[in-house]
Amino acid sequence: MSMKLIGKLLINGEIEALTGLAIGGSKSDVSIGGIDNNVIKTAGGVPFIPGSSLKGKFRSLLERKKGKEIVCNCGEKNCEICVIFGKGMKNRKNDKEEKSESGPTRLYVRDAYLTEATKNMMENKEGIFSNLELTYTEIKWENTIDRVQSKAEHPRQQERVPAGSKFEFNMVYNLLKKDDVAMFKHVIEAMNLLEDDYLGGNGSRGYGRVKFDKLEIVCRTVADYEAGTPGQTIYTGTLPDLKIDPLIDEILSLVREEAV
Repeated sequence: MSMKLIGKLLINGEIEALTGLAIGGSKSDVSIGGIDNNVIKTAGGVPFIPGSSLKGKFRSLLERKKGKEIVCNCGEKNCEICVIFGKGMKNRKNDKEEKSESGPTRLYVRDAYLTEATKNMMENKEGIFSNLELTYTEIKWENTIDRVQSKAEHPRQQERVPAGSKFEFNMVYNLLKKDDVAMFKHVIEAMNLLEDDYLGGNGSRGYGRVKFDKLEIVCRTVADYEAGTPGQTIYTGTLPDLKIDPLIDEILSLVREEAV
């Protein structure tokens, strides 16, 4: 069965850091007293969440749910991991031999940047960010405990994006065949799993708890692209309130003609 684009699902919203967020960047300053572990930032020095970090976390959580101990690279047409996130190049040579229908990755995850409201509050040291040490981040001191001598050792500084920070996120889910519509439920499942897990580093020590909010899902069919119309908003609200089965039914009704 050949594949053709039948539509796209545009998923937008906010990611709120409920606890300090530490997604590591490169170490550029080795001066004495400098920060030991930096967070990743834009060229302008503003922290952000890389799309690769978010997508990688989604994938690993779904793989763990399936009991996969290593990255799934089976390339099977019914494997939601390979269909949604793609598979390695070494398996793509078998596509024609096996007539695999997994095809290209369906999910695009964009970099998530601080909302303008969050940036302004940080820059002006307002509200919950009034005591922020740096412009956009905080410093948390950590150490290890010598349990024999009961003393702290090896102090280090961890840079974090503070709790309460909000990021704008955007994802695109490509519909290349009718079965992709049902597969979309696994994207929502990954978002729910992440809310009860963590993003970035040091999650076992309380870092990286996040929440998805102000969700908007738009279905844009091929006909919409041809006509230059924006598509139909099929959901607005919170993640806990999203009912996936009615949503799937609505998507199917919108792409029915293209999916023939």
